[in-house]
Amino acid sequence: MKRLVSCPQDCPDACRLWVTVENGRVVEVTGDPDHPVTRGFACAKTARYPERLYLKDRPLYPQRRVGGKGEGRFVRVSWDEALDAIAERLREILDAHGGEAVLRYNYAGTMGLVQGRRPLLFFRAIGASELDETICSATGEAAWAAIYGPDKLGVDPEDVPEARTIVLWGANVLSTNTHLVPFLKQARVRGGRIFAVDVYQNRTARFADRFLRIRPGTDAALALALARIFFEEGGADLDYLARHVAGWERFRAAARGWTVERAAEVTGLDPDAIREFAKALRTGAPQLFRVGYGMTRHPGGGNAMIAVLALPVVLGSWRRVGGGALLSTSGGFRLNKARLEGLHFWKNARPRGYFRPNPNARHVNQIQLGRALTALRDPPVQALFVFNANPAATAPNAGLVRRGLAREDLLVVVLENAMTDTALYADFLLPVTHPLEHADLYTSYGHYWLSWSEPAAPPPGEARPNTWVFAELARRLDLDLPELAMDAEAVARELLDTAHPFLVGTDFDRLKRAGSLKLDLPKPFLPYAAGRPDGKKLTLPVPAVRYPEPDPGRPFIFLTPPAHHFLNTSFGGVAALRAAEGGEPAVLLHPADARRLGVADGAYVRIENERGAIRRRVRVSPATQPGVVVHEQTWRGLDAPDGLPANVLTPDEPSDLGGGSAFNGARVRVVPD
Repeated sequence: MKRLVSCPQDCPDACRLWVTVENGRVVEVTGDPDHPVTRGFACAKTARYPERLYLKDRPLYPQRRVGGKGEGRFVRVSWDEALDAIAERLREILDAHGGEAVLRYNYAGTMGLVQGRRPLLFFRAIGASELDETICSATGEAAWAAIYGPDKLGVDPEDVPEARTIVLWGANVLSTNTHLVPFLKQARVRGGRIFAVDVYQNRTARFADRFLRIRPGTDAALALALARIFFEEGGADLDYLARHVAGWERFRAAARGWTVERAAEVTGLDPDAIREFAKALRTGAPQLFRVGYGMTRHPGGGNAMIAVLALPVVLGSWRRVGGGALLSTSGGFRLNKARLEGLHFWKNARPRGYFRPNPNARHVNQIQLGRALTALRDPPVQALFVFNANPAATAPNAGLVRRGLAREDLLVVVLENAMTDTALYADFLLPVTHPLEHADLYTSYGHYWLSWSEPAAPPPGEARPNTWVFAELARRLDLDLPELAMDAEAVARELLDTAHPFLVGTDFDRLKRAGSLKLDLPKPFLPYAAGRPDGKKLTLPVPAVRYPEPDPGRPFIFLTPPAHHFLNTSFGGVAALRAAEGGEPAVLLHPADARRLGVADGAYVRIENERGAIRRRVRVSPATQPGVVVHEQTWRGLDAPDGLPANVLTPDEPSDLGGGSAFNGARVRVVPD
């Protein structure tokens, strides 16, 4: 039997997949050939769903910890035993400390709106501490909003073949946005040229017609030098700027300070390479900038993104089909989310029992989970619920996170469908369904197709959906939350009850029949051709240029871009994917650095800073650059030779905008093992 489903992963492609099921088990996954974006192929990761779903160590029954935290020793219990014990402890915490002593940690383990977002109802009902979900896109979103306003409306990827100069800036699309590649190839066949700007030679850099390798964190310097050329030598669309853009004169004045020679010195590029790049952009309209979040994960990453996103504005690229920028398309999905996550509890809330909505609850930045678990007071965090996430491996300053998780007085409840680093610290490990085992509604941040997904196969063991778990806890706390009892179809119908023009006619029954529907976008789709969609002008702020200075005590910049065969740690348990990535985590070290340190290819090194140390095998490679260590990840700590994830080394200080992460701001020493 075959079922058509949506891929739930945190990926812009949001694919439609054909799933073959035999005897109640998924045995094959292929891409839907009829979907205009998926185009019939599944990526290297999702093709391995049969192994991912049925991992030998997948939690199948509720379990209670019997060993020390972090040891991963559990005993099987019933759902009633687990939920009754959790509810009893919650009542004690709520009575003694109030709702702010409870914290959720969740992110994008599933992009489904029902199982990904609906559980927030429970935490807002009890007045729990608010989690600011900043770890991935917050800095980029803040940069986008500074220019374009609140609507994230990137170029429609189906229009990409119309572009003639395409810049993949900090976006390794061959690994993280695979289904954009056929559109890029179409553009190339039609005469388009593809440039890649990045800090090391990844798959996309090798695919591009021209690769510009810049020093980490120097994106703004290059962008401002390009802008200066456009203003002084031609290319700037002065009519567009005068009609539709505020602040562009100040931006132009700031760009004057960035000569090609100055930018070359900062970025490490040859001056002629910058001039060639500028010429291609000036003369090759429409210009498309596909930008990635990687450049924002530096201390000055938000301003760097502003500088890069300003370029299609200066060039007037938005006036032409295929021109502009593509960071996210998520702003197109204007669903009715009024009751999705429990924010409506804050309006005229009348506390009763444990129903204590608190619009003034304290906020915890999720990149500082370690600090929250070890340093927060009045009250301290007494209960942590983790779902759709694995912070013991993926959060920055992971050593501090693990110290917090190891607190004996902290109730840790982990909802999972795989064994993870975080699950090892659980007091209660609760088995939940994989997204291929429940129904859900999916949007996308890489295209404009909305999709509905039915279960492809029954869940093994006693796995239950996230929403079921929190509905049962709510019942035990005598919380009257009918919203949590709504099934996925009822939630989807409510979400689609909207009058936004992009969704006119997209009722649930039509979506269910079709499986996937494209938003009703204007034709042609030129969202910023005349300024912002709300009628206001775009704004060009003056970006602050901040880039790493030499640090003799920690001479290497430590970068953690995504690996080709992983998506965070979601596929870490799949042996075939670990083997495809080399069997264990390794770091790229430039030959010049390897010679200086006396390190041979395949040897082990110790990489350390003030936050901790990890042990890794070295791959000597000219793909990186001197002074830069590249650790493609996210590997689970479970699969590392020392049991530790790379994020032991990454900082939990926020970037310059949006409170987002600055993973790539880590500085380290490399010591031969």
